[in-house]
Amino acid sequence: METRTIAYDCDGTRLAGYFADSAPHAEKPAVLVAHEAFGMNEHIRGRTRRLAELGYAAFALDMYGVEGFSLSEAVRRHIELMSAPGLMHARASAALRLLATLPGVDRTRMAAIGFCQGGITALELARGGAPIRCAVGFHPGLKRPAGSLDQQIHAKVLMMIGDQDPDVPAEDRAAFAAEMARKKVDWQLHLFGAVGHAYTNPDIDRLNLPGYGYDPAADKRSWMMMLALFEEVFAAPAATDKACPALPRHGGDASGGRPA
Repeated sequence: METRTIAYDCDGTRLAGYFADSAPHAEKPAVLVAHEAFGMNEHIRGRTRRLAELGYAAFALDMYGVEGFSLSEAVRRHIELMSAPGLMHARASAALRLLATLPGVDRTRMAAIGFCQGGITALELARGGAPIRCAVGFHPGLKRPAGSLDQQIHAKVLMMIGDQDPDVPAEDRAAFAAEMARKKVDWQLHLFGAVGHAYTNPDIDRLNLPGYGYDPAADKRSWMMMLALFEEVFAAPAATDKACPALPRHGGDASGGRPA
């Protein structure tokens, strides 16, 4: 398997993503992976390698340009991404543009997935009309960042959260469902019973945050649901695996909070 760090820029900020591909000379579907508020870490790199093992080209984006910081710093950075108009979308779009240029990537078959804050990121790409076939969120926040675009969503959308997640209240779920219905999106919102926030990350339990916790069953089930959707939208690689419009720029609406 080929793995490498790839440096790139977004509006003057130097970023460093992580790319993995088990067959770099063969064209294949590609997946953009968006990290949690905690930034690039081994959890995200591990997920990226797992996707490559399944036959996808996978690129973990970088929202910050630095890694390895405290919980309080993660909260600060998350709030900045949520409150600076268009910032999240701009940085995600820069990473997606890079992914589309990499060897072995079929740019007509791309997807975006994300964990916590990264789920918001994947959804923002879909809202901006990015050329992705699906947007998948694992325990995503459902509040919209400032500058959230409001274009027609062409991608299929799958958001998976725990019903005990303190960061995704019922009113946020209702607002999300209303938006998806209004835009006539092919969408799913899956609730895992008795599951909290960050259920895919085994390291989250060390922080002892109320309502946060790793859940191996929800982790496994959500991953399989994502793979089933990939199989549907890509109809390709052996493992499990309509091109949309072109990559856009920025745009407007609001909120912020704890790491999501």
